[in-house]
Amino acid sequence: MDLHLKGKTVVVTGASRGIGLATAVAFAAEGAHVVAGARNPGPVLEELALTHGLVPVAGDLATAEGVERLVATAVERFGGVDVLVNNVGAVQPRLGGFLSVTDEDWLATLNLNLMSAVRACRAALPSLLASRDAIVNVSSVNAFLPDPGVIDYTASKAAMTNFSKALSKEVGPQGVRVNSVAPGPVSTDIWKGAGGMADQIAGAMGVDLDTAVEQAVAGLGGFATGRFTRPDEVADLVLMLAGDRTANITGTDVTIDGGLVKTL
Repeated sequence: MDLHLKGKTVVVTGASRGIGLATAVAFAAEGAHVVAGARNPGPVLEELALTHGLVPVAGDLATAEGVERLVATAVERFGGVDVLVNNVGAVQPRLGGFLSVTDEDWLATLNLNLMSAVRACRAALPSLLASRDAIVNVSSVNAFLPDPGVIDYTASKAAMTNFSKALSKEVGPQGVRVNSVAPGPVSTDIWKGAGGMADQIAGAMGVDLDTAVEQAVAGLGGFATGRFTRPDEVADLVLMLAGDRTANITGTDVTIDGGLVKTL
C-alpha cells in the first residue's frame, strides 16, 4: 500500500534507538525526507544519511533549544515540516515506591516525556498549518494502565495522551491531524537492554533477567499474543497514522500491546 509519504518532510524525536529509530528507518524507506533528532544520533542514522539522505541532528531534546534547532533544521533544509513524530522519552523503575520519587525526578520525567512534545509541536505548528499534515505522539498503555512502579512515567504519558486529544480539537479544523499511539512493552533497550527496566527489576528481586521479564509482564496482565511488540510494528502504525490513507482519523489514541490491556 502506498502511504503517499514520498517527498514528505518528517521530523522524528528520540530517533537513535528503539521505536524512534525504527520509525526513522521506515519513513526513509518510504522516500520521505527524515530529520532525526537524538542526543547521540549513532551509526544507523549516519548510514541512512549516506543511503537515504536522512539528516541527523544531535541535541538535547529535553531543552527548548534542542527541540527548536531540530525543527529549524527541517525548515531550513526542506522548506517546512509535513509530519512530526514525538517519540523521545524515558522511564525509570521506582523500586523504592512513591516516597522515593523526588521533585527533581518528577520534573525531569515530565520535562522529557511531555514538555519535549509540547515544545516540538509549538515549534513545528506554523509549518504544519501550511502543509496541513500530521502529528503522531508516542504515548503508552500506562496512560490508562497506571503502574505505581513507574508512577511519574504513567502520569507523564496520561498527560501526553490528553495533550494530543486537546490539540487535535484546536488544529483539526485547520487541517492538521493529531493522533497518539499507545505501545505496551516493546522489545527495546528501555525494557530489555543493560540497565533497562527488566535489568533493574531483576537486580531488585534477585532473579535472572528472563524471570524478571516474565514476572513483570504477568503482573501487568500478560500478553494475549505471548510476546513483546517489536519496534518496527509500532513504526508501521505511526506511518499509517501519518499518511493520507487515514486522512479522517484525528484525536485518536491507538493501542498496540499484544493484548496486554484486557478492558474496554
